[in-house]
Amino acid sequence: MQTLVICIDRDNDLGEKAKLETPIVGREANVQAAVALGIADPEDSDTNTIFGGIRILDELRAKGADAEIVSFAGDKNVGVISDQRIAEQLEVFLNTNDVQRAIFVSDGAEDETLVPIVQSRMKIDSVKRIVVMQSENLESTYYILKHVFSDPKISQTFFVPLGLAFLIYAIFLLAQYPEGAVVGILAAVGLYMLYRGFGLDDLVALEKERLWDAFLEQRMVFISYTAALLTTLVATAYGAMEVWKLYSAEGVWYHGTLTLVSVFINASVWWYAGALLLADLGKIFDLRMEDKPIYKNVAISLFVIATGLLFWGASTYILATASLSEGVTNNASLALQYFVYSVTVAVLIALAGIKYSVSNQASENGNPERGRRKKKLA
Repeated sequence: MQTLVICIDRDNDLGEKAKLETPIVGREANVQAAVALGIADPEDSDTNTIFGGIRILDELRAKGADAEIVSFAGDKNVGVISDQRIAEQLEVFLNTNDVQRAIFVSDGAEDETLVPIVQSRMKIDSVKRIVVMQSENLESTYYILKHVFSDPKISQTFFVPLGLAFLIYAIFLLAQYPEGAVVGILAAVGLYMLYRGFGLDDLVALEKERLWDAFLEQRMVFISYTAALLTTLVATAYGAMEVWKLYSAEGVWYHGTLTLVSVFINASVWWYAGALLLADLGKIFDLRMEDKPIYKNVAISLFVIATGLLFWGASTYILATASLSEGVTNNASLALQYFVYSVTVAVLIALAGIKYSVSNQASENGNPERGRRKKKLA
């Protein structure tokens, strides 16, 4: 075909509301999809996007152009997951159809972020945005606010930190410690803002989907990741209890922030290292079952151990100099020796991991049998 009219539904309203699978190819199929989505949600702008694409298709065909229309949908978790799904659908469609150029149709700037993804695979002649005209009554403040907050992306951003603040304040009131409510609220809201600011919500959604796939496929990585998560929670709780014991005895001003942080690290570092090793061991097991190379994961495990040694040695030395450690660590000079030994052993372990990874990668690249397989696949 000469021209492809592409309609984009990034948040998968076609699947979530109209229960349709994409891609939807052809004029009649898209008319039925738009009608089904319009019935399911008359206020959804994606309905107008599809109808706008159909109108463009009719105009092209009236001029004698060889054109077709297709609608792609992503995922309700807008971001990496939805963009990957649209890219996969586009790849499959282009593998079975010869398309020379495209017209990109969307309902706003959010869907138009996919223009580079489409443009990397074909030439785009035009980008058409379908804007819905509304009456003055519908543009009232109440209507705008009502529909803004009904959007899950906006409501989660606004209501989640507010709900966290109210919940934490209520918990501290029940504990008869209202003074700590301000600290708890600021900490919770701050963590949430960092979580959203660094885009970790997309990463977490992607990992959740991978874990669910691992559970359905009965892979060991699901059990190891779950065990790693629980171990991380235990590590955090254990480290926090050790810090609280010290803080409640004399307070932060007596010991200093660095000492309290060192107590937390010294108490929990091997728990965290164990959690990472559990997660990596599950991945190694699955790779072995699939007869895939594991040298990268083995190297990662060695690096985890080396990093744990560094943090443990540094925190032990800091606690020894602050006269807070027990046993042999009371001797600052002996603690310094521990720190030097831990750094030395950590470097040796890291070098062993690098050597193991590089040697296995070199042997894999030099394997003639693997090279023949690559040629066959090519």
